[in-house]
Formats: sequence, C-alpha cells, structure tokens
Amino acid sequence: MHTAAIVLAAGASTRLGQPKQLIQVKNEFLVDRAVRLATEAGCAPVIVVLGAFAELIRREAKLDAQIAENNLWQEGMASSIRAGVHALEEISPTADTLLLMTCDQYAITVDDLNRLIAASASGNVAASAYAGGIGIPAVLPHRYFDELRTLTGDRGARVLLLQHAEQVIAIPCSNAAFDVDTPDDLLRL
Repeated sequence: MHTAAIVLAAGASTRLGQPKQLIQVKNEFLVDRAVRLATEAGCAPVIVVLGAFAELIRREAKLDAQIAENNLWQEGMASSIRAGVHALEEISPTADTLLLMTCDQYAITVDDLNRLIAASASGNVAASAYAGGIGIPAVLPHRYFDELRTLTGDRGARVLLLQHAEQVIAIPCSNAAFDVDTPDDLLRL
C-alpha cells in the first residue's frame, strides 16, 4: 500500500499571534516535526500546504517535503486540503491512501501514525479518536480524494469523516487532542 501525507500548515495563527508552524519543540519547528513524523511512518511523498507566512516559513524551516501553495488559505482549512490533494495527484497519482495531518498537533508520535496507517489497510478510513469525537490525523483511501477536493469553508475533513462514520475505524489517539491554537496552548507546550 502506497500512503502519501499532506501536512496542513497554511493558517494565519490569528489566535496565537505568531506563526504556529515556526514554534520550536526540542529545537525543531512544528512544521518540520510533522514532516519528519510522516516520513518516519513511511509516507511518500509528504506534501506541506503553505499559505499565510509562506515566505517566512520557506526561509526559516527545513521543509524536507514537497510544497503546495494555497493562495486561498483565508477561506479556511478546506482550501488547504483541496490544494494538497491537487498537488498529490500531480506528484503521485498512484497513492492508494492519504495521511492527512496538521502541523500543530505537537504530541502526535510515529506510533500514532503507524497505527492509523495499519488500520487503513482494511480499505476503510482510519481516524484518530479523541476528545469525544473523531478527527485528524486520519488516513483516507483513494476513493475519498474526490470528496476531499469538494470540501469548503473552515471545517476540514471532519465533515467527511462524520458523513462516512460507518466506514471509519476510530483509533484511540489521546495525543491528537493537544495542539497549539492560543497563547495558553503555547504555555502548556
């Protein structure tokens, strides 16, 4: 099975007040950490979707991945997913599954990603279960790529996961509950 990864890193971090993509954890930017984890989990290619702060992030981060520019980043997360899927289909049209993740879920581990990828081998969606619901990181089979390309607004993939809940394997992933959105989140980090 050929699993690609899309790392969503296009947001403006308005609640945080600084680019979350460039927050450092153990001398590694969050965006670079997400790329490293996806790569260590065996994903190829790994595509990072940039939007707000794209030039700053390109200048500061390592970004050992393919880059997709999202010029519509202000529309919300769905536009980044669309940009990532479009780039994936140009770069690697043979990808069987797609790991979709954000750069700010700082507690995610390679083991978490590997469990999702392994669970998706059944041909179903494998989504992280945390905080009483399901969400990303999630691994989606190719048959969902068209639906990912039609997402709108700032709701991301959760809408799709809920629409197909009967086909989703929920993998407990308490680490997914931790992300960086506000100054208080940054203090916890």
